[in-house]
Parts: sequence; structure tokens; C-alpha cells
Amino acid sequence: MHSALLVALALLAVAVSTGTAAAHNVTPGDAGYIQEIWGVKLIPFAYLGAKHMVTGYDHILFLFGVVFFLYRMQHVAIYVSLFAVGHSTTMLLGVLAGWNVNAYLIDAIIGFSVVYKALDNLGAFQRWFGVQPNTKAATLIFGFFHGLGLATKILDYDIAPDGLLPNLLAFNVGVEIGQIMALSLILIVMGYWRRTASFWRHAYIANVVMMTAGFVLVGYQLTGMAVSL
Repeated sequence: MHSALLVALALLAVAVSTGTAAAHNVTPGDAGYIQEIWGVKLIPFAYLGAKHMVTGYDHILFLFGVVFFLYRMQHVAIYVSLFAVGHSTTMLLGVLAGWNVNAYLIDAIIGFSVVYKALDNLGAFQRWFGVQPNTKAATLIFGFFHGLGLATKILDYDIAPDGLLPNLLAFNVGVEIGQIMALSLILIVMGYWRRTASFWRHAYIANVVMMTAGFVLVGYQLTGMAVSL
């Protein structure tokens, strides 16, 4: 089990390094559809939201880090709810208010959220600074950035104002459905892995791989920002 998990994480790192996992990208087909439709389209937008979440490597990596050492479902529910609140708030507000934020910078911060969570799981902050950051507050704050990253991409497309709010709410519902799907798979894999003796032997490696993927995301976005200037 641990080998399969490490291979999956390595593939994620390779994917982000080649640009296929550029955070929050909307496929050309979906972008064209978003630009062409008019009025309230709840089911299509819910589908797009779910698709975004289950294909969002940054979201999945961050959620993986968040639940890595959470064993009780009530604790998982608390942290995932905080992330969902943050993600939903800035996604909706960012689009409705038209916040013009540099997408590369936001996505670099999102990549850093993966690095941060990996370091937190490794106990780095306690060793380096003798302080344990508030993990609940960090999850909420990074949730804000994840939602803002999505908002910056949505704003790149001229979504029809007719039905905008219902469509955004449907999109957000889809994001949460996709999050539940991704999280369920993560928890199933983690549940089996934790029952083996290899979990504690390879927990360090798994978080190092996750941290590496986060650094790749950060580097990819900062490079894109530098080239675009």
C-alpha cells in the first residue's frame, strides 16, 4: 500500500512539473461553454465545480496533508469544513466583487500551502521555532487563497451576468461534492495504509514528496509570473 501511495504522489509531482497541473486551470472546452451559455444553468455549473475539484492537484495535495494525521472523523469534518468555508467565501466574493489579483501570485501561495502543510506534518515548526502554529486557522486562511485562486480564473472568462449568482452557487456546490469524492478516496487509501506497519516508516517520505510537489507548484507559478511581466 505504501508503495502505491508514494508512486501516486510522485506522479503528481511530475504532472505539476510539466504544467498539466497548473492550479485552477479551466479547459478550453469548459471555458468556451462558460462563455457561451446564458441564464441559470445549475447542473452544468455543478458538474464543472466537481470536475475542477477532482482534477485540482493543489486541492488534493493540500487535503491529503490536512488529513494525514487525522484519525477521527469529527476532526476530519472540522478541518475540511474550515477549508470549505474559506474556499467558498473567497470564490464567491472574488467573482462577484471582481477582485483583480495576480493569478500567478495566488497560485504560488496555494503551492506554498502544500509546502506549509507538509512541514507542519513533519513537525518542522516545532523544531525550528519551538512553536506549533494554529492548524485550524492555517487551514481556514489557506482555504481563502484556494478560493481566490479559482475566482481569478473564473474572472478571466466573461460569464453572463444573467443567472450569475445561482450559477456560482451551483459551481460551489459542485466543488464541495468533488471535495467529498476526493476526500473519500484519500481516507480509504489512508485507512488501509495506517493499518500496516509501513505507515510510520514511510510517513516522513510521503510528506517530503508532498512538500516537493508544493515547491514545484510554487516554482512553476513564479516562473510564469516572471515571464508574463
